[in-house]
Amino acid sequence: MADQSSSSVSFTPPSSLDPSRRNAIAVTGAVGAVGGAACLIPFVSTFQPSERAKAAGAPVEADIAGMAPGELRRVEWRGNPVWIVRRTPEMLEGLKKVESQLLDPNSEKSYQIPTPPYAKNAARSIKPEYLVVVGICSHLGCSPSDKFQPGAQPSLPDDWQGGFLCPCHGSTFDMAGRVFKNKPANANLDVPPHTYLSDTRLLIGEDKKA
Repeated sequence: MADQSSSSVSFTPPSSLDPSRRNAIAVTGAVGAVGGAACLIPFVSTFQPSERAKAAGAPVEADIAGMAPGELRRVEWRGNPVWIVRRTPEMLEGLKKVESQLLDPNSEKSYQIPTPPYAKNAARSIKPEYLVVVGICSHLGCSPSDKFQPGAQPSLPDDWQGGFLCPCHGSTFDMAGRVFKNKPANANLDVPPHTYLSDTRLLIGEDKKA
């Protein structure tokens, strides 16, 4: 009969492990824990808003110094184009001629931004000379083109007084950004909150001083 004692496997209890082995195991465990925490940092940080995201909704300043009559300047606010137009006396006079053709001449509706009280007038502005609107059509979010020249033109009526044309589906807006009747767009161009910091500086996105 074979001696069974010669095939037995010896077992060393944890308490009797060599000190150097115990230290190696402890270090390995610690490194693993630190590595796991490090992996979590990039994941958790994705929940924090970036500086770019914070800035996206912040007010922006616009320089209107030296704008010529009839000129349009563009700035970006919240990722959308904002148009600033210095209207001529003729452009302002043309607003009166189209009121009966407009869907919402008194700006009672809004698209994405409620119309500020100071824009609920025929010129839709604080200062009649300057128009400030978000250049996004309320139909499918396209950006209209400026068509300031009055008179008959392709895709425009013969009595056109100047304004904006959305080339995607033909919606038209007057020189105050008000949409004409029987067009795909069902709301005027939004007027963003804004205020004048000076005669040559506009703050778009905030109107506490307005």
